[in-house]
Amino acid sequence: MSVIGKLITRHIRLPLRFSLVPNKQRAYSILGQKRFTDKFQLNNQNFYNYWVLKKSLCLVKRQFEVMGSLSPLDPSSFSRPEQAIIKHVDLSYDVDFEKKVLNGVSVLTIEVLDYIENVVLDTSELDIKSIELKDGTALQFKLGDPVPNYGSKLTIDLPQSAAPEQHLQIKIKFNTSPNATALQWLDANQTSGKKHPYLFSQCQPIHARSILPCQDTPAVKFTYEAEVIAPEKFTVLMSAIRLNANANKTSFSQPVPIPSYLLALAIGVLESRKLGPRSHVWSEKEEIDRSAWEFADTEKYLQAAEKLCGPYQWTQYDLLVLPPSFPYGGMENPCLTFVTPTLLAGDRSQADVIVHEIMHSWTGNLVTNRNFEHFWLNEGFTVFLERKVAASLIADPEESRKSRDFHSLLGLQELSETVNDDLGSESPLTKMVVTLEDVHPDDAFSKVPYEKGSLFLRYLEDLLGGPAVFDEFMRSYLNHFQSKSLDTDQFKAYLLNYFKGNEKLAQVDWDSWLYKSGMPPVIPEYDTSMTKAVNDLLAKINSSNTTFSYEDIKSFTPHQIINLLQSLIDQEPLPVEKLRFLGREYKINDSKNTEIIYRWLRICIRSKDQDRVDDALAFVNHQGRMKYVRPIYRDLYAWEDVRERAIENFLNNEPYMMHVSAYTLRKDLRLSE
Repeated sequence: MSVIGKLITRHIRLPLRFSLVPNKQRAYSILGQKRFTDKFQLNNQNFYNYWVLKKSLCLVKRQFEVMGSLSPLDPSSFSRPEQAIIKHVDLSYDVDFEKKVLNGVSVLTIEVLDYIENVVLDTSELDIKSIELKDGTALQFKLGDPVPNYGSKLTIDLPQSAAPEQHLQIKIKFNTSPNATALQWLDANQTSGKKHPYLFSQCQPIHARSILPCQDTPAVKFTYEAEVIAPEKFTVLMSAIRLNANANKTSFSQPVPIPSYLLALAIGVLESRKLGPRSHVWSEKEEIDRSAWEFADTEKYLQAAEKLCGPYQWTQYDLLVLPPSFPYGGMENPCLTFVTPTLLAGDRSQADVIVHEIMHSWTGNLVTNRNFEHFWLNEGFTVFLERKVAASLIADPEESRKSRDFHSLLGLQELSETVNDDLGSESPLTKMVVTLEDVHPDDAFSKVPYEKGSLFLRYLEDLLGGPAVFDEFMRSYLNHFQSKSLDTDQFKAYLLNYFKGNEKLAQVDWDSWLYKSGMPPVIPEYDTSMTKAVNDLLAKINSSNTTFSYEDIKSFTPHQIINLLQSLIDQEPLPVEKLRFLGREYKINDSKNTEIIYRWLRICIRSKDQDRVDDALAFVNHQGRMKYVRPIYRDLYAWEDVRERAIENFLNNEPYMMHVSAYTLRKDLRLSE
């Protein structure tokens, strides 16, 4: 994606934008005016500096006309929730599979917080038909010129000024674009059944603006009611409680406030199976039995999560197994977690993904990052809690502790590869708190907020008194901030107040943890007993004279095999013949576990095994999970002999990918900036 910095450098734009808003609002931005004055300080004796400044300000003025000012609360949104905030949405969609559009009507209930004459919303490629007050009074509006990948600013003029505490209801009729970035329209041949089309959404981080006009920032939370019209044979699901499904019309209610990125919609010919008292799994019929078996322990995970975090507040917890093009392992849409079919390993070994999405019911969905500069508050907390809950399911305390540490070490491996190989240790995107002043949130997505954030919380837990003490803090934190959005400074202030008097707080290097690039400043002393056997085998594999036997790994868990393969990725490539022999003897070639297949293909590519290129291309063509697809394409790109073949393969399959996958892969393959 082209970033906003291509239109105008943020170090110029910020002070101008900030001069239009109160000082109180300026405090929400990571950057302040010092950055501007340091770079462009006027010097009466230096005319050149003055000339550069004047020229830059002219550029600012021209670009403002193109894009308008962004929010002082969120560098990825045009909206102004500090002036007026959406509290509730009544939404209706009429689904047109033939044209691949949603014909929509939304009624926004807005609470006015300041004296205003207009309301500003985010949109992206929406065809706005009309805007009026709920009483029918037509409203004038202006749709700004589109900013690539950010959409257009929608300014709605009010018939008269509105005052604080006043409530508005604004009705907007619109159509989505066939190219809406939040939507994936699948033809029948792209589904398992091959008979009917399919639609699903992915609004995180800032794609909700492509399916309705909204304040597309996690700082805003709203409840919603919805009604969806679709062909009778189709099942309609949303991130809400399903109320009625009569003929071609389905209604929903979400009484718990959510940010816009958690609005979700899926429509297909689906079946369901009951998993527990508050859970069903949905999928096409071809996967339903496998899905029901794989996720049979969902209620057990929910109960374990409640013991740590408190009552589950979303009433139902359903799972939807999506077609393979879904770009993530899972998406924590309230009441309806979306999951990739790559989790159907047949051994329940990828249950950690389900636990992860369940934990988002508290960290992310109830307690939410204010904007995506603080994404670690969503994902770091969730990974931290996921590993605690998963370990709590193991009865033996010692084995539980070892398991938690082992999975943390696996995460550390992935973090190290992301920081040192993928992004580079000096990259600003390896900071826990990133600056999105000239970066789209999709570009900032990586393992860093997940694993560096989780590791930071583990460090704090060990430092401040261990699990017994820190668990109480976590419950207090979740209770205090539930239904709110916060930033890192608010988290820090709450923790410092909670643990005031604890002298060990003085040891925390907050600046290095939060704002410096690279690996974390401290790595906890994890128990390595479960990695010892893996490391011993790795040494054997790397010795010059060795033989392989299935007995070497017969006692390994799937995650120990993953640990072994990741270690092989992290080292110099093995000779091809040795690698092929290892694959046969360890039966890795026959694995059905995608976590294992993915790593094995990467190892083969790095060893330049020509026999595996077709397998690697077939793998990336049959599923769209970015965790797998992006590293494999990057490895293929690095291999010059197959680079053009990989690019050709991507271009042939790009039309069938979801926007975020195609967009990020274009950058990985150097096809766009």
